[in-house]
Amino acid sequence: MEWTILGAGALGCVMTGLLRQQGESVALMLSERHRGHFHPHLEFIDITGQRQLFHSRPIFAEHANTVQCLLVFTKAYHVIDALKELTLLPSATPIILLHNGMGVAEQVLALFPNNPILAGISSHGAMKERDWQVRHTGKGDTWLGPLNEAAKAYQHLVPPLAAAWGHCEWSNEIILQQQQKLAINAVINPLTACHNITNGQLLESRFTEVLAQLSEEVHGVISRLQGNKAETLSEFRRRLHKVIELTACNYSSMHQDIAQGRSSENDYISGYILQHAHQHPVPVCQQLYQEIKKREQVIER
Repeated sequence: MEWTILGAGALGCVMTGLLRQQGESVALMLSERHRGHFHPHLEFIDITGQRQLFHSRPIFAEHANTVQCLLVFTKAYHVIDALKELTLLPSATPIILLHNGMGVAEQVLALFPNNPILAGISSHGAMKERDWQVRHTGKGDTWLGPLNEAAKAYQHLVPPLAAAWGHCEWSNEIILQQQQKLAINAVINPLTACHNITNGQLLESRFTEVLAQLSEEVHGVISRLQGNKAETLSEFRRRLHKVIELTACNYSSMHQDIAQGRSSENDYISGYILQHAHQHPVPVCQQLYQEIKKREQVIER
C-alpha cells in the first residue's frame, strides 16, 4: 500500500522519512503553490544526526482518486480547505487526522460522511531546517482511533505505522486522548510562544505561579468534558511536568509558528478551551489567547 501524506511541514516530512526508512511507499500531496516547481528528494536527518535522501512521489488534488490511505498533517486551520479540494477521493479511503488541537473533526465528518475517519495524536518532535530538509528532534508515541463506525475496521493500519514510527497503538477512546494532549498543549504552547522560550524553561521559578493557575484553568475545562474519566488536577500536573522535562530542549509548535512569522493553531488549542469554558473562569488562558492573536495580526499585516 502507498501512504499519502497531506501536509509537507516538519512533522509530515519527518513521518514520511520514517516510513521511507522502512521501505514503505509514500506520496506527498502538495498544494497548488508547489505545482511546476522542482521537487527534490527529501533530506531526512534522523534522531542520531544521520542524513538520508528519500524520494516521495509528488501528487496533487486531481490524483486523489489514486489515494489508498490519507494521513493529514496540515495545520488545523488548513485541514478543511485542503480536504475540500479532494473531490475525487474514493469513499473507501481512510482519512487519518493528525493535526494539533481540536474542533476540526466534526467538519471533516460532515464533508466525508462515507469515508472511514480516524483521529491520531503523536508526540514526535520535528523541525524544518529548510525546504525539503527536516530533522527528527524527538521520538514519541502515536495513537490512532475511530471517529465514525466505518473507521473501526482499520486497526490493521497500526502495525506498519508502529514499525516505522517506533510506536503506534489503537485506542477506542481517541477523543479522550486528544483532550489530554490538548490540555498539555494549552499550557505549554502559548506560554512558550509568548515568552520566546524552550519548553524546559517553564520549570524556572518565575513561571511557577502562572503554570499553577493556567494548569488549574485548563484542567477545570477538560475535566468537565471528560466527566468520570477525567484525571485529577494533581495527576494532570504530574503529566504536564513530565512532558516539559522530556521535551525540555524543544520549542513548541506554536513558538515555532510565531517565531517564524506564521499563523498558529491558537484557535484550536487555547481557543478550544475558551469555547468550552462556559461559566468556568479562565483569565490566564484568555489573556494568552489574546496575546497570540495580537502577534498573528502583526504577522498578517
